[in-house]
Amino acid sequence: MRIITLLIVTIFPMTLRAQVISTARFADAVAHWNKTHDPASYGHYTPEEFRAIADNLIAYQNDDGGWPKNLDPTARLNPDSVRRTIDAKHLRSTLDNANGYTQIEYLAEVYRLTQQTRYRDAAVRGMEYILATQYPTGGWRGWDADAATFNDGIIYGVLSLWLEILQDKAPYQWVEGDLRTRIEASWNHGLKLVLATQWKQNGTRTVWAQQYDHTTLQPVKARAYELPGLAAAESADIVMLLMRIRRPSPEVIEAVKAAAGWFERSKIEGKRLVTVNVPEGLPEDPKIKKDRYLIDDPQAAPLWARYYDLDNNRPFFSTRTGDKVYTLAEVPAERRTGYSWYGSWGEKVLKKYPSWLAKIEKQNNDL
Repeated sequence: MRIITLLIVTIFPMTLRAQVISTARFADAVAHWNKTHDPASYGHYTPEEFRAIADNLIAYQNDDGGWPKNLDPTARLNPDSVRRTIDAKHLRSTLDNANGYTQIEYLAEVYRLTQQTRYRDAAVRGMEYILATQYPTGGWRGWDADAATFNDGIIYGVLSLWLEILQDKAPYQWVEGDLRTRIEASWNHGLKLVLATQWKQNGTRTVWAQQYDHTTLQPVKARAYELPGLAAAESADIVMLLMRIRRPSPEVIEAVKAAAGWFERSKIEGKRLVTVNVPEGLPEDPKIKKDRYLIDDPQAAPLWARYYDLDNNRPFFSTRTGDKVYTLAEVPAERRTGYSWYGSWGEKVLKKYPSWLAKIEKQNNDL
């Protein structure tokens, strides 16, 4: 019997390893959940227990097909009991914090492995929720503002899901017929919004703001410290999405070229962001035990600011009350240390862009 078992493991190692589904896509939700819950006080399902996790997703799914945000689907807790601890506002469905499309992705993968239709049906209900909540101008709203929202990966997350489906990627090959037709229409509508909202400075296309008015398609603020401005993090994701389109239109090609040019022009070189411990606490707020600032470092990798001014491309920051400032030191300690004001977001764009451009040029030469 041991020999037979060893033979099975040797011959079918990939099959055995495939019976695990990563829960990494729920990291944002779990991080928010853990802020108000002690994860050590209850058990968790392992990646091998994907059916139980998927059953949790079904139990948490709202009647409209969407999901409340910031739940831990791996928690060994009774979903009905969890629901009773959450106020009605936070039970409503949303795409905020990588929500909705991540559950659909997971359920579709469980359906691929099990062929149990309840997982497929739950994924379809989630898709129907996304289709139903798309605004006439092509976007989806976030949590903090009723606006077409690139922040928190909302538009990127939905359009990425749609693209996976339309390019027949696993685990979505079963999506067909009327549902696929409506997803394609939604994708086209969303892509039109993306192209329409690429901001122009003095007639030159740049990148994208975090959110836009649904009707005017003008940049608007969300939370008080999230002022209208070009957003490097969200824009990098959108450019990476556009570069995944197999046969991009001339409009998409020009959008990518313009955005890549902006990332090249807007990178900050020779600076490194450091976080330092301050055991005694900061003078302005003794409860805060760390600080964050830029230092000179000729060897540092390029950085990008979180926000750039819409008119002159100057990096800016803001206070909790919404005052615009132009140095990190001017941001009060709580926001200075509690928000990602700088990052390496553009690095992935500039790394991918040359090979993407070569592929596009080859496609054009082959026509």
